[in-house]
Amino acid sequence: MKLLPLCLLFSVAAWCQNWNLLQQVPRKAAARANPMEGDDRALRAGAKLFARECSACHGVNAEGSEKAPRLRSAEVSHAPAGALFWILENGSLHHGMPSFAHLPEPQRWQIVTFLRSLHQKEE
Repeated sequence: MKLLPLCLLFSVAAWCQNWNLLQQVPRKAAARANPMEGDDRALRAGAKLFARECSACHGVNAEGSEKAPRLRSAEVSHAPAGALFWILENGSLHHGMPSFAHLPEPQRWQIVTFLRSLHQKEE
């Protein structure tokens, strides 16, 4: 019985972690448009990049883990593309999110394209 409140606490904490990080993105950065939005090739490439770069923390299916929050959510899929790009580029040491600025800009946009498609597949 003590496990249920603990699970609920971790779920809320993971959701808040996503939300707070999205709230920290500067407006100008959040307003950037994804040049690869709607591109099926970018989506497939983003899925491969996610598997290589992100799944160790966020899980193979983006369901989250003890290390990182769930990305298969409405908050992420409806977040501005520019906000997701900014988070990938800058990371957040406070939230345990590394920077992925080492990836070329087109690859970061491919990951954004993939992330924004995740929850939409479930709707």
